[in-house]
Amino acid sequence: MSLTCEPLLAALKECLLRSDCVVKQGRLPSECLKEHTDELPEECKSLRKATFECKRNMLDMRKRFRGTNAGAVASKIKEGPGSGEGSVPRGEGS
Repeated sequence: MSLTCEPLLAALKECLLRSDCVVKQGRLPSECLKEHTDELPEECKSLRKATFECKRNMLDMRKRFRGTNAGAVASKIKEGPGSGEGSVPRGEGS
């Protein structure tokens, strides 16, 4: 995999390791991600979706030249809702 999605993947791994599904119930992170997604915190669900979108965008030829903003997305998700100046990142929206 390309290095562009690495920040998201690292954040997802960290989130899974801190989740109750792994810590309290003793399941494997991969098991929690595949079979128990409803038990994961919102942060992990958001990171899972962002990782999927990043991997999908790698197949989009337009994104290959422009690049992705995986690092910015990962840090924004970690900060949580309500942080930052607005709800829409710069360059998106109208």
